[in-house]
Amino acid sequence: MAAVTLKDVADRAGVSIKTVSNVVRDAPRVSDATRKHVMRAVRELGYRPNASARRLRTGRSGLIALAVPDLSTPYFAELAQHVRAEAAELGLTVLIEETLGDAKEELRLATGVGAALLDGVILSPLHVSLDELAPVADEFPLVLLGERSYGRERLTADHVLIDNVAAAREATEHLASLGRTRIAAIGVDHKASATSRQRLEGFQLALHEAGLTYDPRLAPSVKEFDRRNGLLAMRSLTELPADVRPDAAFCFSDMLAVGALRALHEAGLTVPGDVSVAGIDGSQEALYSTPSLTSVVPDRSAIATLAVKCLASRIRSDDPVPFEVHTAPHWLEKRESTQGGRLALP
Repeated sequence: MAAVTLKDVADRAGVSIKTVSNVVRDAPRVSDATRKHVMRAVRELGYRPNASARRLRTGRSGLIALAVPDLSTPYFAELAQHVRAEAAELGLTVLIEETLGDAKEELRLATGVGAALLDGVILSPLHVSLDELAPVADEFPLVLLGERSYGRERLTADHVLIDNVAAAREATEHLASLGRTRIAAIGVDHKASATSRQRLEGFQLALHEAGLTYDPRLAPSVKEFDRRNGLLAMRSLTELPADVRPDAAFCFSDMLAVGALRALHEAGLTVPGDVSVAGIDGSQEALYSTPSLTSVVPDRSAIATLAVKCLASRIRSDDPVPFEVHTAPHWLEKRESTQGGRLALP
């Protein structure tokens, strides 16, 4: 079978060969509508540009990397799908890497892990230091995800995030609005990560506004934001005296919440009758859990779009691009774990 050519793509898209060439070369003077139209034809025909030739012509390979802590986490797995889709619209290919939160691995990937091939990296760092990242960002296109704070004057990279304080505050306000007065926080992390700190801050703000007192006994420490730590934390909470035991819980991730739901089931407690539960991540797991989980949903599509477009802009620019912080939207999905009833899934 003959290889698909630029002319084949041009004929399918109804544009000139030069326009197709501009799109696959990531030339900046192409409208978004034309780029998407041509890339649709590229995908339909299965056209594959010659990466070596492209590199020689443009100095770019069209290959970027997404580096995240843990691909077994539904949030990051679903985010990766959005990043790949957005990158495809711009004619970019994504290499997906897992750092496991290791600072050395995060730094290695931030430098381009084989920078001879990669044009840039989208990184969700946990432990690499700002001092180590700063010189990397000066030399290599880099976009950061997540909640860590970066000094605008020290790091020349874009940062895409959601407002974690506001997100945690909204989830906790919802629990308090149900008349719950002993609200637990599951996700206080012994490493004092930025995510944990910010979500705890939003939780405490909502308690204060509701006239409730923060009780450290209702905030067990966790090691990771996973199902088992949610299970263990909620088990410890169900063993508290009846007048202390929580009647609601805000979990700092959906996976923690799923583990907490299991512990409540083991203890013979009903959700939301005895204990209302809310999480944050807006994962598919939250939708299909029993009961379905009320969760704060970060707009992963917006996060992916912002991250990929920022990185593409940096890759194409011959001049320094100002560092910007981009805040993506979020919203609260109220489901059975706080609302009761039965949710009919689509």
